Amino acid sequence: MLKKIAKITGITLGVIVLLAFAIPYFFKDQIKARIEKALNESVDAKVSFADAEVSLFKNFPKATVSVEKMSIINKAPFEGDTLVAFDELHLKLSVMELFNSDTEPMHVDAISTNNGLINIIFNEKGQGNYDIALKDKKETDSGEASKPLSLKIKEYEVENYTFRFTDRKSKIKMQLDSINHTGEGDFNNDVLDLKTKTTTQVSMSMDKMNYMNHVPVALDAVLGIDLKQSKYSFKQNEAKINDLPLKFNGFIQMAENAQIYDLTFETPTSDFKNFLGLIPAAYRSNLDNVKTTGAFSVKGFAKGQLTETTVPKFNIGIASNNASFQYPNLPKAIKNIHIDTKIVNETGTMNDTYVNIDRLSFAIDQDVFTAKATLKNVAENAQVNAELKGTINLNNFSKAYPIKLDKPLSGILKADVTTAFDMASVEKSDYARIQNAGTIDLTGFRYTDETGKNMDISKVLVEFNPSRVHLKQFAAKTGKSDLAVNGVLENFYGFIFRNQNLQGNFNLTSNQLAVNDFMTTETTPKTESKKAAEPLKIPAFLDCSLTAKANTVLYDNLTLKNCMGKLIIKDQKVTLENVKTNIFNGQITFNGDVSTKEKTPKFAMNLGLSQVDIAQSFTQLEMLKKIAPIAGVINGKLNSTIKLNGNLNATEMTPDIKSLSGDLIGQLLSTTVNPSNSKLLNTLDDQLKFIDINKLNLNDLKAAVSFKDGKVVVKPFDIKYQDIKVTVNGSHGFDQSMNYGLKLDVPAKYLGNDANKLLAKLSPSDVNKLDNVPINANLTGSFSNPKVTTDIKTATTALANNIAKQQKDKLVGKGKSALDQLIDRNTKPGDTAKTKTKEDIKNKAGNLINGLFGKKK
Repeated sequence: MLKKIAKITGITLGVIVLLAFAIPYFFKDQIKARIEKALNESVDAKVSFADAEVSLFKNFPKATVSVEKMSIINKAPFEGDTLVAFDELHLKLSVMELFNSDTEPMHVDAISTNNGLINIIFNEKGQGNYDIALKDKKETDSGEASKPLSLKIKEYEVENYTFRFTDRKSKIKMQLDSINHTGEGDFNNDVLDLKTKTTTQVSMSMDKMNYMNHVPVALDAVLGIDLKQSKYSFKQNEAKINDLPLKFNGFIQMAENAQIYDLTFETPTSDFKNFLGLIPAAYRSNLDNVKTTGAFSVKGFAKGQLTETTVPKFNIGIASNNASFQYPNLPKAIKNIHIDTKIVNETGTMNDTYVNIDRLSFAIDQDVFTAKATLKNVAENAQVNAELKGTINLNNFSKAYPIKLDKPLSGILKADVTTAFDMASVEKSDYARIQNAGTIDLTGFRYTDETGKNMDISKVLVEFNPSRVHLKQFAAKTGKSDLAVNGVLENFYGFIFRNQNLQGNFNLTSNQLAVNDFMTTETTPKTESKKAAEPLKIPAFLDCSLTAKANTVLYDNLTLKNCMGKLIIKDQKVTLENVKTNIFNGQITFNGDVSTKEKTPKFAMNLGLSQVDIAQSFTQLEMLKKIAPIAGVINGKLNSTIKLNGNLNATEMTPDIKSLSGDLIGQLLSTTVNPSNSKLLNTLDDQLKFIDINKLNLNDLKAAVSFKDGKVVVKPFDIKYQDIKVTVNGSHGFDQSMNYGLKLDVPAKYLGNDANKLLAKLSPSDVNKLDNVPINANLTGSFSNPKVTTDIKTATTALANNIAKQQKDKLVGKGKSALDQLIDRNTKPGDTAKTKTKEDIKNKAGNLINGLFGKKK
């Protein structure tokens, strides 16, 4: 009997296991079809998902329906905008729900989803992209028809979601990142308590003004829900904004065309630590052992309707009176803290919202700093009035507040400024409507970056005039560099409040600037050893000009004197206009630009070299050394124009030689050649005995080269050595390989002893009749290991043949002339026989001479 029971039990378990594996395959297509049907019959949007499947093991004994990689993309008027997207959605439900017909509802017990996006957009006409229900469905659905899915859930979970809200008309943007939310309650009941936990980070801006930036928000709450009235009431709850605790009372109710608010909120305690909790954690330390006195409170209400045209009336009060705090590891306290701030809307119209900072003040030792401000007309054209006045000793501030710096701050900051402006004037740069007065003065400030580099700023003075902000003085030293700057900030408020580029015109003077002082380097924490410098990036927000003058600039291994010119900075690019510097005993002028917008910095530059020392420039500048390596042995001056472009080494901002391309045209002045340091010239000197390289005259020589892809092509040019003409052309590589040709037009007298022996037999008049001998020389190999070949031997042989032919022709001519005279003396007129004999004799004489010279060859 037991065997039978065991056998039946085994068979039953086997069937159950087999069904557990088989059911997902049986119902997969059915589930996908029901999902597609539900969506297609309900929404007017482009819906897609990668897959849908059923599992009996994830939440056994419940079934799990999973949907992967789903997205809902809007149609017009939000064509292409994503409304909803997520990686995974899991529905937990009874196995029996899988057997329902297409017209029966599918009851879902729980839902979970992760890695998703919900993107709500209102356009300028007030239309929302979430309204995607089919129009005929809205009009005909009486509520009695069966629904493919019925979300009578008991629990749900949302993990790592992003929620975006954009109102294009009011220019309000809000984003909730890293949303993690759980809820537990029985939605089968019309009235229920929902236990929720939520964490997220909130960012919000209005018309380019940023009000919140990734502020951590948490809420643990029990919400009383009345589904029939769509009413949500706060019961037990604890919220935190950063570490500021808040408690809510009241409700939010969804009406047909509005959301109804009746809420009050306040801090559950009045400890001043609540204020420190408002400060983001990145800018403060742990609050556990901070000593505080005085109170701090946030209290307010929101009451009314949120509609397309109204907001709830609200009043938020933030207050503290004569408070103080001191961190346990710091010697000083911040005292006499007074805060009186109100954020109020009394009408329900958003634009009537105003902010009053009636008092904000604190003291460190004897230094007191106070501020007042009002902000109104916030939705249309915000109007700002503000006053700042007081003194802050930065050294004392760092002793009272935990600023995360390797070295303490120093310096005295004094401010006495009043300002009044509206955002429309800031946007339009309408300076006449911006009213400023006062100064900000900073002295004795030292800044130390993460690599240990110091910048000592002895003086900064900013003057606020009615329509401008003037940088009256900026004096600083860092490393080997000093600089003084003054100028005008054109759109200070646009930069601060509207994320506009910083515009201005400045003057810079310096006794010495070392470019390396302004390069950043990484430091290894354990060893404090310096690593490679980080790429230098021109800030994208700069849109200004700088007229600069420096007595000395140290750049790479070069010392530049009397540098001056104009720099225009815009779109991560510096444009140089007529920048001049004295170097190599001459002057170089720069016109061009340097851009760091792309990953690899690029430059395009026109250089004008005037009276520069050739040897120095072509040995100390790696770029010129590659273009014309032979120039390093030339003494003298150079005038040249160079057009070049290429990449820059990102960390050193020096040209990447391999990327260079361009043209060079140069003229040599007052030059001499020093071949002792050139293996090429020594080898050439050995091969061409008739040329003394030391006596080579290159004065006023003009040459043109082009270079690209590591190769330099020299356009043909002529050199004159005494009465020898030399034509040079060819090319070489940046790797020093070369392939040059020399074509020499050489008088015969320079071709050595053999040639001179032949010339000695000739009369001066015969020598003058000889043509110059063409000689070719080929230069290959490399500049350090050259190979020089010439055709001098061939040319000498050709010369001998030329001389022999000349002498033969001369002797033949003389012989014939003598015979003619002899025959003429013995021939009477009309003697035809003797005439024939004369011709025969001349021919035989010519053959005899030819035979003689032929034997001598």
